[in-house]
Amino acid sequence: MVAKWSLSDISLIVITFNEEDNIGACLQSAAGVGEMIIVDSFSSDRTVEIANNFGAKVYKREFVSNAQQKNWAIKKAQKEWTLILDADEMLSFGLIGEIKKELHFPRADGYFIRRKNQFMGREIRFCGWNNDWVLRLFRSGRGEYNNRSVHEKLLLDGKVLKLTNYMYHKSYRDISDYLDRMKKYTKRGAEELYINGKFWFPGIITHPVWRFFRMYFLQLGFLEGKRGFVLCSTAAASVFFKYVYLVEMYMSDKE
Repeated sequence: MVAKWSLSDISLIVITFNEEDNIGACLQSAAGVGEMIIVDSFSSDRTVEIANNFGAKVYKREFVSNAQQKNWAIKKAQKEWTLILDADEMLSFGLIGEIKKELHFPRADGYFIRRKNQFMGREIRFCGWNNDWVLRLFRSGRGEYNNRSVHEKLLLDGKVLKLTNYMYHKSYRDISDYLDRMKKYTKRGAEELYINGKFWFPGIITHPVWRFFRMYFLQLGFLEGKRGFVLCSTAAASVFFKYVYLVEMYMSDKE
């Protein structure tokens, strides 16, 4: 019999690749869950070793997309509820208590969780990052990710509510990490645009400008000082380079 206020009815899922700097804190924050499932894309660092030390079930699987990795892992979940975290996310103490209480008498089939995002060593309160809700906790068997290369979305069959407390998101280790990830995400985003028949012009001009204007002015990114300027500028640059990759794809078609 599951004790009151227990996390043991939860299957935790984390997909990883070279996350030795983050995975320990992530798993530690979710201590007490019924099972930990790690789907690793053949990390070359200590990610798998650290996960094993926490008693996680580690599966090695070639990476295709976040959506495919997560959907594959979801089918492995054995507990009544599934919780999905990124390796650089951690549950807060308040959120843990709220989840325990909520799952004792659940009012919904899935729950949105608000993220507190960090950038360059500090929490970002503006730039649109202050309203970052992600659907991560749901009844097993009720949710599946749509098949997108980037920005995958969990599709849930059932009622959804928002939890009050938050989790921490240590989004990037440093600017080098940001640029490395940007290269991967922009290329996948370009591939998705190409598959959907989107053309590169005038988006290559209008979309980066709009991204910066929205984040820096409309979403008050200027209140973050130099961090806000860097974040909004690099976000706009990522949109620009997504379209540059798209241009390259169209040019390759003509050769």
